[in-house]
Amino acid sequence: MEDGDWVMVRPPTERDLWNPSLVDTESSKPLKLTFSGPAKHWTDAIPIGNGRLGAMVWGGVKEETLQLNEDTLWTGNPGNYTNPNAPEALTQVRKLVNNGQYVEATAAAVKLSGAPSDVYQLLGDIKLEFDESHLKYAEETYHRELDLDTATVRVKYSVDGVEFLREHFVSKPDQVIVAKISTSKSGSLSFTVSLDSKMHHNSHVHGKNQIIMEGSCPGKRTPPKANANDNPKGIQFSSVLDLQISDSKGVIQVLEDNKLRVEGSDWAVLLLVASSSFDGPFTKPSDSKKDPTSESLNKLESIKNLSYSQLYAHHLDDYQNLFHRVSLQLSKSSKSILGNNLLKTEKVVSLVTNSDFKESEHEKISTSERVKNFQTDEDPSLVELLFQYGRYLLISCSRPGTQVANLQGIWNKDIEPAWDGAPHLNINLQMNYWPSLPCNLSECQEPLFDYISSLSVNGSKTAKVNYEASGWVVHQVSDIWAKTSPDRGEAVWALWPMGGAWLCTHLWEHYTYKMDKDFLKNKAYPLLEGCASFLLDWLIEGPGGYLETNPSTSPEHMFIAPDGKPASVSYSSTMDISIIKEVFSAIVSAAEVLGKTEDDLIKKVLAAQPRLLPTKIARDGSIMEWALDFQDPDPHHRHVSHLFGLFPGHTITVEKTPDLCKAADNTLYKRGEDGPGWSTTWKTALWARLHNSEHAYRMVKHLFNLVDPDHESDYEGGLYSNLFTAHPPFQIDANFAFSAAVAEMLVQSTMKDLYLLPALPRDKWANGCVKGLKARGGVTVNICWQEGDLHEVGLWSKDQNSLQILHYRGTTIKASISSGRVYTFNRQLKCVKTYSL
Repeated sequence: MEDGDWVMVRPPTERDLWNPSLVDTESSKPLKLTFSGPAKHWTDAIPIGNGRLGAMVWGGVKEETLQLNEDTLWTGNPGNYTNPNAPEALTQVRKLVNNGQYVEATAAAVKLSGAPSDVYQLLGDIKLEFDESHLKYAEETYHRELDLDTATVRVKYSVDGVEFLREHFVSKPDQVIVAKISTSKSGSLSFTVSLDSKMHHNSHVHGKNQIIMEGSCPGKRTPPKANANDNPKGIQFSSVLDLQISDSKGVIQVLEDNKLRVEGSDWAVLLLVASSSFDGPFTKPSDSKKDPTSESLNKLESIKNLSYSQLYAHHLDDYQNLFHRVSLQLSKSSKSILGNNLLKTEKVVSLVTNSDFKESEHEKISTSERVKNFQTDEDPSLVELLFQYGRYLLISCSRPGTQVANLQGIWNKDIEPAWDGAPHLNINLQMNYWPSLPCNLSECQEPLFDYISSLSVNGSKTAKVNYEASGWVVHQVSDIWAKTSPDRGEAVWALWPMGGAWLCTHLWEHYTYKMDKDFLKNKAYPLLEGCASFLLDWLIEGPGGYLETNPSTSPEHMFIAPDGKPASVSYSSTMDISIIKEVFSAIVSAAEVLGKTEDDLIKKVLAAQPRLLPTKIARDGSIMEWALDFQDPDPHHRHVSHLFGLFPGHTITVEKTPDLCKAADNTLYKRGEDGPGWSTTWKTALWARLHNSEHAYRMVKHLFNLVDPDHESDYEGGLYSNLFTAHPPFQIDANFAFSAAVAEMLVQSTMKDLYLLPALPRDKWANGCVKGLKARGGVTVNICWQEGDLHEVGLWSKDQNSLQILHYRGTTIKASISSGRVYTFNRQLKCVKTYSL
């Protein structure tokens, strides 16, 4: 490091606790996103973040932009999420549904809709301007990269033989965005730096080496007129940029009272901190006692004595503690590439210092070129990269104490982002957190649980007023104020009171992976109780003695009513009932763990369970999406909501419901392969649950389609050059779902069962090793395979004793796992080695 010849020694990570007998070579290509030129579009820029603060690094030469985000910057104020007129409208809609008047019910259901969510905003930009000589930089020397191993961005190029290097990272421990600029020639660094924003703001130089930018978010979603009396105060924000340069050379000058000019320095370090007045979803910005500028200046004061190396060491220690838990290595069959250079592998050594920056042969090919080539070369190392990129993004946008990851994580450049950048609860928000448990990042899910708690507060008011029900309810779209009322507009998207129920399934899943009874008792169970209470009140007696949901929609999808007209409102959509089954099963299981099986609520749930409509098979052999076998006007619709019971749910399984699995198979064929990125990755996971490796891989391959940002409307799904997933436009959910789906192809589990390589594409990933994945029951799973066949399995549990039934291609064995011991099994699933942690 800069401060001396020493290295950090960390305790072994979970992936290091088991060493297979195979030669443990790393992937042949480092975990880096590489670019051969500066960003031309926002989706060419590189995302960095610490959960709360984010930046997009463009890598410009003459002019550079670091586009900034802070996760609490939203429009609006806490809202009233109730509608006293809803009960009357609900009665009318239910009557129309009962009469089979689905078109009329769909029209009447608009009366149940509410106001739109508020909108995620942006912080601003760090602007760097270099000398005119940079216009003549040597293009062949340019290199820009994101190193996933260190969560560091580097930009390198040469001007007149002088090498310029920029390094960027965002520290979670020190809550600061850090940039270092250095050159190979002493005294050759000169540039101007300023702060700017699309938000209402002002900036000024503070002291001799700082710039303060203060601004505000609109107090309403649509900014009112300047002289309007109803213009509420919005969230206030502040960012402070601190500039340090080499002691021996260089000067800092103040320009125009809002810019700083560096002349003749060896290096410069920029520190950017930011704060807002947001004080929780129930506090009006006008009532907030927080002073963003004071908070930002205090933060800078707390780290002023830390060197760049110390800041970097803190960042690495924090980030790598999470990222290094899982490794994945995939390669093609050695038989098919024998004699080819692809057989050669190189050991990749993790960077401990960022002072040495060398470009390998592999990195001369940009990531975008690799994506372009994937359809022909099907490079497994690119799958590794995208898998780990999803884990990197989750670490970078969702950490304990931050806001929940929104539709774009934390990265946004627009005052009016697509779909408001808001959490959408009919797939997208849940999908953001699919990899958190299997991919060994459970801490990153904590903001979701905090968010659910806030939603339950507002949701209890919505349930009581809108539906005269107990418990709590959330609909399709929310925001930082924990909005729980229906969205505005048509029922096909606005009327969907199952958002909170779906979120509650994550609470039970967290327990099944972590086995934390305190979490279950204190956090999960009270929320499950409120959710189940609402669902019991929402269910009403239907024909044949079944309990039904009325009104009901299948998210964002229409059907053809018997009169031949399009409609969206009926009763008991398959997704409704599937989610309710999942919640009821979860709370009953939780009650068994906590000794609450005699509670009145549990007795009511147990009585209701057998009265829920069973999942039915349509005339064409697919899963019925609605309670009636309506004609589908769009069989290739992007949502696959009626397959919730297969994934992420557990009511459709290969072992217990083979007929429904066959129908699910037919459903996926019927839906087709096209769709947005999130649809592609959901289908990947669904095919994996069916143990269909061929089709799971087809969907993996389908995602590797390079999107041209200038013509993105011509695409459906795909990847941008920075590997952001496309709807289009950019939505981050598919990045996360890709990681979860790949994990699902390699390991599946129940509390007692462990399925090894259930959907491995043996001809595509013939050789491989994954270490550090998590399974239900608190088990860490490590697997190596050769030429498509299982070679070795390592299992261990830190805190739990458990009995696991291992499944692999028809072979089944029982394995007793004792806490604190590592077990190695061979390809016959015989335990051949065990040792203490």
